[in-house]
Amino acid sequence: MSDQQLGLFGSAGPRPLAHRLRPSCMQQFVGQQAILDKIDLLDNNQLPHIILHGPPGCGKTTLAHLIALRADAMIFPFNAVLGGLKELREIIKEASTQQEKTPVIFIDEIHRFNKAQQDALLPYLENGEFCLLGATTENPKTSLNRAILSRVQTWRLEALKDEEIEEILRNACRQLSLTPPQELITYLAQHSNGDARTSLNQLEILHQNKQLLAEDSIDNIKRHLWQENRLYDKNSDRHFDVISAFIKSIRGSDVDATLLWLAVMLDGGEDIEFIARRLIILASEDIGNADPRALQIASSAHYAIKNIGMPEARIILSQASIYLAHAPKSNACYQAIDRALAYVRKQPTLQVPNHLRNHHPQKKNYRYPHENPKHWIQQDYGANKLQFYQDDQQGYEKLQHDFQRKNRS
Repeated sequence: MSDQQLGLFGSAGPRPLAHRLRPSCMQQFVGQQAILDKIDLLDNNQLPHIILHGPPGCGKTTLAHLIALRADAMIFPFNAVLGGLKELREIIKEASTQQEKTPVIFIDEIHRFNKAQQDALLPYLENGEFCLLGATTENPKTSLNRAILSRVQTWRLEALKDEEIEEILRNACRQLSLTPPQELITYLAQHSNGDARTSLNQLEILHQNKQLLAEDSIDNIKRHLWQENRLYDKNSDRHFDVISAFIKSIRGSDVDATLLWLAVMLDGGEDIEFIARRLIILASEDIGNADPRALQIASSAHYAIKNIGMPEARIILSQASIYLAHAPKSNACYQAIDRALAYVRKQPTLQVPNHLRNHHPQKKNYRYPHENPKHWIQQDYGANKLQFYQDDQQGYEKLQHDFQRKNRS
């Protein structure tokens, strides 16, 4: 086993428990069965470039090293946080001169690479001088450029299930000669957010304080463990998942679900202006003219929170969110502009009718609607026989619809 591999799997020294107990072979790895099935199909003599992405503690780094170990490859670890372009070029040079084994460069936190670092990889990915394995907690589609993405496979890993975390903990307990009650194992698994590293870090507290297991009750033991471990990363998939649930709850008129996901975002430190901007979009996209006040309220909320800030901004966002959730819903405005855009993009340049132009001899033929008692006159505005807006007659839309029908009769 290489020095690099010993650096990952070696058990000597004061390394954290999660590091010391990493699986040293595929048979020891727990979870991610779909990814393990993909690994079984790999050609060890011609490894593809792979980016492993998923939440913290789901096994990305371990699997990358196990893939290299399975292929009997020489792995060159590189951390995108600690190294710059100079260090990257040095490790590429070292890997490219490797003759005995297939060189594999493993880049942890690869989403931290800037454009220059990503560009430096391109020619080597193209000619296959080494295999690239990367790990990131972010979605590669939003953190890596298209040129990189076109040359790699992206494999998504999921947060580990509670029962998988329990299996990891039981295996660790056997190696550490710990005998915690099953209730405590279950507690650790349920409070780890699918993160094996987190659960093992908590188990390490028990290992370092074995008297807790011998003397204290379950409740007392829990008080010695980490209590606050809710997962929220403003740059991760969860960021987008939570805002998606928030918007869909408002669209579905579920006030309590709206407040639930708003609270999750606020508790996680989400940018309050980001939340308010999404409310403005929703007010037009999902409510529109069914309640025109929705856009006013969302815009006012955005203005207010910029001047107020947290923690009071939570009240303003709550008020606006509740109003939008209760408001009648219509996406007629959203659909109307998309229909109009689709039509325009299929046509040659559309000409403005002569009587509507700003300067034209025939502008005298334009008829001024306010000269009519009803403030409406039938004339060609360039969209004869076209209909983009089809209201749903929801809320205020019905009043507008009835007014237009009565006014034109």
